[in-house]
Amino acid sequence: MKCIILAAGYATRLYPLTENFPKPLLKVGKKGILDWLVDDIAPLIDEFIVVSNHKFAKRFQAWADNKPQKITVLDDGTESNETRLGAVKDIQLAAQGITDDCVVMAGDNVLDFSLHQFVGFAHEKGTSCVMCHEENRLEALQKTAVITMDENNLIISYEEKPEEPKGNHAVPPFYFYRVADIHRIQEALDAGCGYDAPGSFAAWLSRQTPMHAYVMPGKRYDIGDMKSYETVRAVFKGITQ
Repeated sequence: MKCIILAAGYATRLYPLTENFPKPLLKVGKKGILDWLVDDIAPLIDEFIVVSNHKFAKRFQAWADNKPQKITVLDDGTESNETRLGAVKDIQLAAQGITDDCVVMAGDNVLDFSLHQFVGFAHEKGTSCVMCHEENRLEALQKTAVITMDENNLIISYEEKPEEPKGNHAVPPFYFYRVADIHRIQEALDAGCGYDAPGSFAAWLSRQTPMHAYVMPGKRYDIGDMKSYETVRAVFKGITQ
């Protein structure tokens, strides 16, 4: 199984901290953000593909050279926030030639639970899957992907940043794609799928084929600005694994 890590953003809201340093390599506790993600799921993955922009590709390669896992750093060729490809096109770039099922995740999140359960859930369901968590703040739901599902966790509706959400389960950027599904990205783009938010493809795919949602058993910390970064640093202070 492969794992695509989306790390091509420029993290402008964390400037000057990330002006010349990639957000996914910032330290949280004793380890970098990417180390938390990779070290957790590594036993299930035979290759990690980290999609970087051109500005930080060498930084990611230096990091990868010091990891025991097989990690391929893919430079998407962009050099500014204004010229970025968008997450869906970065997934498409990384998925070229992949012949295995694939976990796709953003490289700027930290979890307080293992992704092993999510992968097991996806294998049990036999479909492409997303993770989700309950969110009852309207303003938060309007800024993320929102799903509804039935009693068997089958996704019924999937919306990106809805003004009037149909449900209260938010979808963070963690996905499990069957190999046949991840190669449908061009079909989705041709049909008008958005390419910036990673959930746009999952939303489109959920309308083409059955997909399930795994309810997260813990918390996910999204590092988007200095306040959220300091919060997660405080939570993980002293934790090593």
